[in-house]
Amino acid sequence: MSEAPQNPGRPFRYETIAISEESTVVAEFVPDTASVQDATYQSEDALERAFIRQLQAQAYDYLPLTSEAELIANLRFQLEKLNKVSLSDAEWERFFATAIAGANDGIIEKTTRIQQDHVQVLKRDDGTTKNIYLIDKANIHNNTLQVLNQYEANGARANRYDVTVLVNGLPMVHIELKRRGVDIREAFNQINRYARDSFWAGSGLFEYVQLFVISNGTLTKYYSNTVRDGHLAEQRGKRSRQKSSNSFAFTSWWADAANRPITELAGFTKTFFAKHTLLNILTRYCVFDVDRKLLVMRPYQIVAAEKILQRIAGSTNLRQLGTAAAGGYIWHTTGSGKTLTSFKAAQLARSLPGIDKVLFVVDRKDLDYQTMREYERFEKGAANSNTSTAVLQRQLEDPNARIIITTIQKLSRFVAANRKHDVYNDHVVVIFDECHRSQFGDMHAEITRVFKRYHLFGFTGTPIFAENSGTGGDPRRRTTQQAFGDKLHTYTIVDAINDKNVLPFRIDYINTIKAGTWIKDKQVSAIDTERALLAPERIAQIVGYIREHFDQKTKRSSSYRHDGKRLTGFNSLLATASIDAAKRYYAEFSKQQQSLPEAQRLKIGLIYSFAANEDEEGGLLGEEEFETDGLDQGSRDFLEGAIRDYNTLFNTSFDISADKFQNYYKDLSQRLKKRELDMVIVVNMFLTGFDATTLNTLWADKNLKAHGLIQAYSRTNRILNSVKTYGNIVSFRNLEKETNDALALFGNKDAKGIVLLKPYAEYYGEYEKRVAELLGTYPLGQPIIGEAAQKAFIKLFGSILRLRNILTAFDDFAGNEILSQREFQDYQSLYLNLYAEFRSVSDADKEAINDDVVFEIELIKQVEINVDYILLLVERYLSSKGTGGDKEILATIERAINSSPSLRNKKDLIERFVDSVSSSAKVDAQWQAFVAARKAEELERIIADEGLNAEATHGFIDNAFRDGAIPSTGIAITKILPPVSRFSKGNGHAVKKQAVLDKLAAFFDRYFGLS
Repeated sequence: MSEAPQNPGRPFRYETIAISEESTVVAEFVPDTASVQDATYQSEDALERAFIRQLQAQAYDYLPLTSEAELIANLRFQLEKLNKVSLSDAEWERFFATAIAGANDGIIEKTTRIQQDHVQVLKRDDGTTKNIYLIDKANIHNNTLQVLNQYEANGARANRYDVTVLVNGLPMVHIELKRRGVDIREAFNQINRYARDSFWAGSGLFEYVQLFVISNGTLTKYYSNTVRDGHLAEQRGKRSRQKSSNSFAFTSWWADAANRPITELAGFTKTFFAKHTLLNILTRYCVFDVDRKLLVMRPYQIVAAEKILQRIAGSTNLRQLGTAAAGGYIWHTTGSGKTLTSFKAAQLARSLPGIDKVLFVVDRKDLDYQTMREYERFEKGAANSNTSTAVLQRQLEDPNARIIITTIQKLSRFVAANRKHDVYNDHVVVIFDECHRSQFGDMHAEITRVFKRYHLFGFTGTPIFAENSGTGGDPRRRTTQQAFGDKLHTYTIVDAINDKNVLPFRIDYINTIKAGTWIKDKQVSAIDTERALLAPERIAQIVGYIREHFDQKTKRSSSYRHDGKRLTGFNSLLATASIDAAKRYYAEFSKQQQSLPEAQRLKIGLIYSFAANEDEEGGLLGEEEFETDGLDQGSRDFLEGAIRDYNTLFNTSFDISADKFQNYYKDLSQRLKKRELDMVIVVNMFLTGFDATTLNTLWADKNLKAHGLIQAYSRTNRILNSVKTYGNIVSFRNLEKETNDALALFGNKDAKGIVLLKPYAEYYGEYEKRVAELLGTYPLGQPIIGEAAQKAFIKLFGSILRLRNILTAFDDFAGNEILSQREFQDYQSLYLNLYAEFRSVSDADKEAINDDVVFEIELIKQVEINVDYILLLVERYLSSKGTGGDKEILATIERAINSSPSLRNKKDLIERFVDSVSSSAKVDAQWQAFVAARKAEELERIIADEGLNAEATHGFIDNAFRDGAIPSTGIAITKILPPVSRFSKGNGHAVKKQAVLDKLAAFFDRYFGLS
């Protein structure tokens, strides 16, 4: 503290010169080298014991209970202690039955109770009522943390849970452990089984679990109950082999404030399970949205929110209100969840003493069409009523309206109409979403001029630095720091890609024009070049290229489920340099597709509006509004025609009048998100702030640079599922230098190596070398003799598979594969045969496959032949029967089956089908009927051979096909077995059980995914 100067008539005061607050996320984590370097083998049991000992050392109470009665008795004791109350047995039973374990309560109701209704009303025996806190959110250290392990629950089957943390007696965090060396996805999958089989058992107290932690000692992640519940829901509603958009990909790493992941369990426990950290996460940094999904914030989001709160408190104490020192900006890359972070910061700021209002300021189109829906998820009614300046004025004058979400345009109009107003003297927090945009203009200056006691914070994924600032406007506010103050926290695109919170980019540069050498020296070269770039023959070639490569780039051969629907592949944007260019592209697509059947045409939308500068300062994206009045007549007429095409396609009735054009924008954006459109041709619209997880490709015929380039590229890299592996950029202009410069600016010096794949030539050179070695050392037709040679082949072909998987994404690879399709299939067949041999040896020895043999089976599956391809060949076989070509097709079918890991065990099925198929009916329908008949026949044979309970076996198999796996544990398998004494000589029960499991597993593998 420092003394304030004495002033007669005023009390003596101290000024705060530093703030020390227990942060939720540790500033810098230094791992304990002793625990990391311990070289001794650690079993799962030893890992669990060490974890519990560490929690006890961190002041968690160990609870050695095993029954639900003990769990409930402990819950009662803890709630009585927290609430300083003694309950009669009748009161407790009433409270437990109505406020904790209602007969109809599920995960949603229990999560609501913790997140929103944590104070429940108890009706006492004497008729009075008392508030009972399930968790104390105001004073978090009043809560009691306990840990128990190996708790057994009996639901659909018996399960024993690894470790559970209780908060005031309620299970709120569950930890599933696997020994080191085991994939932590096994822990993730095990929790899914618990949720399905037993979390609901008894009183269902384990449905109160809010957070899950999975670890194998080396790697540790956390996630909310929504990720698990959503994953299960998708599994129930689909064939399990299809890709899920609720999955392990949505688990999170814990990290320190500098974004360094803390993966080792000991370090994770020291930080994440620190009492104040865990309780803060549960009480402050979870968001239960209006869709009833629990979102748990990531460490960088928590750090940013707390930095804002600390800046508010510190600058208030130092009387810095209304200056840049009272605010700052958060640099969190696009796609990292800025909306959630900024809104949570607004909610927490609203609760600070002395804060009158929090103003959340966004751009108009964001509030109207995208961000508003996000805010509505977090707080119902927060944004939807603010439809006019009059409504804004009422909210500003209402002392109960603590958070106001508005557009900068409405706020500016309010300021212009009210030169004096009491609200200007209120203590306000102003948060700007996407502050790199128009907030640098006159409106920003005017708003900050009239408000006197404000904190100004900005969020951006692409800050304006000196290097990428413009030359216009107020020179005092050209950069983000000049306008908003200090940078409070950074989470770059490199951090996000490393954490797998966004996807990396893959960029193709397609050369479409060679400029004369004279252009480089002429100041007017851009005009001449742009005219050449609009040449009809160039536009036609690019449209042809896009149509030819569209399926490849948007992965139309892959299917997945999204938003309750089965979709194939993704969609795209075509970014053009001008309205004139956008019109030419739309016309050329229409021309090239006019002779195609409707089903083969790409569904294409077009949108643009008037902007003073369509392409600002050589690649920085200009601000587009919804005005079409400024368009020239030709552009208005053309846009009207494109919207008429859209109306015909989707049975809508939009036009370019003010209201209907805004609704067209909204409808277009929704159809992009639902993947009902294949492509939208744009100038600037949709290139900033627009999020559609189904969008994976940007076709760019537009100069881009700095923040404009990163913003445009980032439309493609939102995580969706395991089918979508990177954001595709296909650039018809040479943007390589601009891309590298932007990544260096918005990432770090290593950004290029992390964000982008290496150039095609580097991969292809390595591929050529490996294939030459393959052909020279292992020629087809000659056996690979000896284990050493076989292992060397496996290693070599595995590396070729990895390279080929990358190279297939490059256009240049087509036709340059070196290996013919037949050679590749033959080598793959050898590879799979060796895999089967090594597997059979390991099964016989009951050991894992040798550590030095790593099979890339997953990569084979990415390029493998599937049933649909085989059926296509069967159709060709039928049409060529008797012509001589049918024998070659049969040979192709055989090679295809042998080279496919999933079809080899179905070979006899396919061959029998080919022999029986008729040309008089559809092949697909015949296949379905054939498979159904064979499947039923083989299952009945297993039931008869093994003497199984027929009804129970059918139910067992139906559940396996529903869940995507044969369960090897639990009581379900026991129910189908014939009576065998568990105590018979030679343990006949166990032998019989394993034999039946093996047969059913083989049956499942044979038929799963065929119907």
